[in-house]
Amino acid sequence: MTLQEQIERFYPEDIKTVDRADALRAFNELKFFLNDGDVRAAQRSNASGNRGGWIVNDWVKKGILLGFRLGEMVELGSGDLFRFFDKDTYPLKRLSLDQQIRVVPGGTAIRDGCFVAKSVVVMPPAYINVGAYVDEGTMIDSHALVGSCAQIGKRVHVSAAAQIGGVLEPVGAMPVIVEDEVMVGGNCGIYEGTIVKRRAVIGAGVILTGSTPVYDLVKREIHRRTSDDPLVIPEGAVVVQGSRHIDAPFAKQHHLALYTPVIIKYRDEKTDAGTALEESLR
Repeated sequence: MTLQEQIERFYPEDIKTVDRADALRAFNELKFFLNDGDVRAAQRSNASGNRGGWIVNDWVKKGILLGFRLGEMVELGSGDLFRFFDKDTYPLKRLSLDQQIRVVPGGTAIRDGCFVAKSVVVMPPAYINVGAYVDEGTMIDSHALVGSCAQIGKRVHVSAAAQIGGVLEPVGAMPVIVEDEVMVGGNCGIYEGTIVKRRAVIGAGVILTGSTPVYDLVKREIHRRTSDDPLVIPEGAVVVQGSRHIDAPFAKQHHLALYTPVIIKYRDEKTDAGTALEESLR
């Protein structure tokens, strides 16, 4: 029986009657592959049914949820000042120097069951949750969050206080995807399975959700989530904060407008220079 078949078998069972030893064995095997990056919650695909060039591996998300159900509360940390309480199935990820991941001291937590590639830089404090995938050369800046099952590409800069939302449930929902060489500005929020295509620039403070349309001033299009597809930010798009007027009489009377993200241009040499990462910091 494959690992996927085992997870699919154990996931719907009552946790009180499930074969706990076998279920834990399957879960720990899944976590091993998640830690190594050999199994992912979502992956690139041109197969039929892909969404924005990606497919969801819902059995992986089922396995992660199974781990929460199998876990028991334990005390973690040491001493009286650093005491934490969490499921024993999800301790912190064990890192070593030969993995070539730079984790700067100061309160960062990386949860077991996520993949962090070599040459990633994590500035304090930051948090990377279970099921996440962070590829080579990416910087996770201070106070940034990489949520559960989020997929972050190569040479991405997740700036200070940016929030990459987690999507564990429903199991078939697309997690947040940030492709290669994307610049995510400070205090951004990317949520609800949004896909940001490669080399896009998300300006400081921009919020991207499934319910917020994105207006493309260059191509004169509106990008939005549908019942079948997530919100997709096009390759190379430069997105900034904007607003749109409300036509209702009361809104007109009080000059009200709604927030909306706006694509004002597509990436060029000037943008590349402005978003280049300082190699001296690495």
